[in-house]
Amino acid sequence: MGDPASKRPTNSGSSTTNRALSDACSIAATLSIVGDRWTVLILRDVFRGVRRFSEFHAGLGIAKNLLSDRLSKLVDHGVLEKVPYQDRPVRYEYRLTAKGADLSASLIALMGWGDRWYADGEPPTVLVHEACGTPLEQHVACPACDAAVAPGQIRSQSGSSLPTSSTSLSNQMPSKASNSA
Repeated sequence: MGDPASKRPTNSGSSTTNRALSDACSIAATLSIVGDRWTVLILRDVFRGVRRFSEFHAGLGIAKNLLSDRLSKLVDHGVLEKVPYQDRPVRYEYRLTAKGADLSASLIALMGWGDRWYADGEPPTVLVHEACGTPLEQHVACPACDAAVAPGQIRSQSGSSLPTSSTSLSNQMPSKASNSA
């Protein structure tokens, strides 16, 4: 059996660099791509439907050179793709890739944390299910037993120690949980 990190898909960047980052810590690897204020706000706006450079610039008030740098980095790492929308002159819009769309839960978690600790009981924006209008909730649950998992019930272990077969994780985990996230 090979190293599980070598089987992880990557959309761009050298596999050596991606592997070194993910072997050290997946959070560190993620922050190296999306871990500054402007990048997170750009991603927030992309999820809200902003696509064009001029719209990002006007909405965020970010300097053009910083915006260009952050968009290029997101494109280089496969989080966004640049798609032409005009020929003369050529102009582009930025769209989420599948890799970028996977950041949705992270942004929702950051938003929920801000709503809880900084919104004084009045969230500035509420995310709702488009089909029925119900406000969304975010939960962490065990995929084996579907139980809700609180932060104190989570522990860290090496990714290489996870079972590689379809054996239930609940049979592989020690019974005593420790918090080390």
